[in-house]
Amino acid sequence: MKPTDIICWDAMQARDTAFDGRFLYGVMTTGVYCRPSCSSRMPKRENVRFYAMAAEAELDGLRPCKRCQPLAKTADELAVRKMRELGRYIQAHSAETLTLETLAKRAHLSPSHLQRQFKKVLGVSPKHFIETCRLDTLKTQLREGTSVATATYEAGFGSSSRVYERAASRLGMTPKQYSAGGLDVAISWATSDTALGLLMMAASDRGLCFVQFGSSEDDLLTALRKEFPAAAITRMADGGDDQFMQWMASLSRHLAGQQPAGDLPVDLRGTAFQMQVWRYLLTIPPGELRSYTEVAQAVGKPKAVRAVANACAANRVAVLVPCHRVIRGDGHLGGYRWGLERKRTLIDQERADRATHP
Repeated sequence: MKPTDIICWDAMQARDTAFDGRFLYGVMTTGVYCRPSCSSRMPKRENVRFYAMAAEAELDGLRPCKRCQPLAKTADELAVRKMRELGRYIQAHSAETLTLETLAKRAHLSPSHLQRQFKKVLGVSPKHFIETCRLDTLKTQLREGTSVATATYEAGFGSSSRVYERAASRLGMTPKQYSAGGLDVAISWATSDTALGLLMMAASDRGLCFVQFGSSEDDLLTALRKEFPAAAITRMADGGDDQFMQWMASLSRHLAGQQPAGDLPVDLRGTAFQMQVWRYLLTIPPGELRSYTEVAQAVGKPKAVRAVANACAANRVAVLVPCHRVIRGDGHLGGYRWGLERKRTLIDQERADRATHP
């Protein structure tokens, strides 16, 4: 599905190679159509039309540009297709032994080349992706009441010690704690009145796990306890942890338009697909927008538009995981867990920051 004309124009002005293959643009005064990344002279907006495919442009009497050759498949497009196919293979076979060498052989690449290409396209290394898929299976099994030993085996982990190692850094808790609803996980929280309303920030020892707006402290605390029903949840004491209070102050200044968003540590916990969507959202530059369809295409699941929307709605970390940068394909804002007025304010503020600090 072709992006909206607004998104197409922005991508064209930026000569964004990430949009090559997603749409073409035609210049009615010169009679040619091009890739978004074409290096030819930038035409006036009123002379440009956007197309989903070459056939549509040619029906308007346009011919392919000789400079960017829009009909030719680029090496990047072929690499993206190959890495996404490999990602789907890993998801289907994650319980098996998958070494970098065996994956490289399947992709007809050297191990080092595969490592670079996979991370470029999917945002993580093959090893990280495999473990994410295994942890997804593990979590599903544990939620269904499967014993830790059986779930460990079904997910493809070789031993209980390995799964506890991985879970400690990737789930934020051990498998036993996860199946018990976060038992023994310590979470501290505080609230602050910001330019966009009351904000609660909560953190485990691994980073921020809950950043949300609400109408009252009681409502926010109820939501926090619902997310982590068995965790040890306590209010951050006045003058408490210096690092935590610095995070809160930094985010408050950003919401007031006084500084760009800081690079704050987050403790993300979700399914493999949710993590994939959230990681992609973190790559969208401030002030830029993507449609739900574009996000689905970017994570290699073009038909999973509704699942992308659900992953955005499941985001527990407002602003820092920027689901506000995802809009509907027709250019409308779509939904936002914390209200459309906040979404519009965040987008406008980021665009103003980008204009001030290009």
